[in-house]
Amino acid sequence: MACCRLIDTHISIALKSASRHYRPSTMSLPPFNHDAHARFTEPPNTSWTFAQKIENTEAGRKWLEGEKQGWKVIDTGREDTARLYPLMISAIVPRPIAFVSSVSTTGVENLAPFSLFNMVTNNPPLVSFCCSSTPRVKDTPTNVRNGLGFTVNIISEPFVENANVAAINAPAEFDEWTISGLTKAPSVHVKAPRVKESAFSMECELFQAIDITHPVSGQLTTTMILAHVKYIHVRNDMLNERGVIDITKYKPVARLGDISYGRLGDVFRLPRSVWDQEKEKIEQVLETRERKED
Repeated sequence: MACCRLIDTHISIALKSASRHYRPSTMSLPPFNHDAHARFTEPPNTSWTFAQKIENTEAGRKWLEGEKQGWKVIDTGREDTARLYPLMISAIVPRPIAFVSSVSTTGVENLAPFSLFNMVTNNPPLVSFCCSSTPRVKDTPTNVRNGLGFTVNIISEPFVENANVAAINAPAEFDEWTISGLTKAPSVHVKAPRVKESAFSMECELFQAIDITHPVSGQLTTTMILAHVKYIHVRNDMLNERGVIDITKYKPVARLGDISYGRLGDVFRLPRSVWDQEKEKIEQVLETRERKED
């Protein structure tokens, strides 16, 4: 049975019921634009210089206008965790989604999407994903500990509905593959299949499972899985001439707040400053600012 779902069914029945109020009527929405794709643009402020204040641009001034409404400060130790959850997932965005295929020791296959997911390091190649342990430990964190391996697949726009259905709160013996419409592809190193429709799949072994307990109650709430990537499967048509993913073709889906998802729109590049190249310019800017302050 899937856990840590795309629709995050692991919080509570009450929260799931409340989330229905966020669901917009499809009658009031424009149709999905299948022809749209990511495009590269200039960065937001092409004239930015060292130490420049945000209020130097019109967009920056508009952004700062919002501060006039004040701040809400939340003590997480006092706040209901069911209220913290929707706030945090709506603010910590966009989040990539891991689509995890695993298998139990008895051969029951499991397919589950996880939105608390990211890369950890490339040396050794590790990714992480988290899944709730309440009200019970789910199938995926159990399966990944059995030594049979698992796959982490990236979700793209053309099959997001297929992936989302794997979030159904089915009983443990139910195989989500049967209703997903997705295709199993054999792995070369682990027993669990990869998702053939995914343009980027990783065969993984468990590196470490970290059980997270509440510091006050001592309750086990979450398990963080550190996955060691042993093999990568990537479609050739997704690679550019430098051998990396062409983001304009990849169409990855991102998780936002409540039951919302996002796609890539405009993409811009920002070069990282190099101290040896920028040292003199930085010193001049700081000296000028000091003279003005004096």
